[in-house]
Amino acid sequence: MTDRFIELSLAKRGVHCTAKLLDDRAPLTCAAVWDALPLGSDVYHAKYARNEIYALFPAFAAQEPPLENPTVTPIPGDLCYFSFSGTELGTQAYGYEPGTDVRAGTTVVDLALFYERNNLLLNGDVGWVPGIVWGQVVDGLDRMAEACNDLWRAGALGETLNFRRA
Repeated sequence: MTDRFIELSLAKRGVHCTAKLLDDRAPLTCAAVWDALPLGSDVYHAKYARNEIYALFPAFAAQEPPLENPTVTPIPGDLCYFSFSGTELGTQAYGYEPGTDVRAGTTVVDLALFYERNNLLLNGDVGWVPGIVWGQVVDGLDRMAEACNDLWRAGALGETLNFRRA
């Protein structure tokens, strides 16, 4: 198979990076994401995992991918896929808008970029939260990491995280 690449961008900040899909390690997840592109949504900065930005989407695959190529210690440049039920994210601790970002009885897909070291996918409410590593940034991580730090300090309001085929 030919290598496939996607572009991630933070629209308001005008920054982007390029990632290679890890088709050899997470083929079902890569296929699900690739077939759903382009995707874009409000961006959030992680509270628990540390150096992570992510966007939430309604389920887009006919069947949720199995836990392939899992990690609880993502490294800089890792793209991770998480799937949650709306009730898992529906507590006030997460800060999502009730009834808009997450809904009981629905599946929520979290597509995340880890931009720096020392991440640990351990959530105080539920414990370990393994993610599927489905891509790796190959160009522009330094610029994206700078924008992610700005997002952490200046706020995410009004910013979107976008995924498209490169």
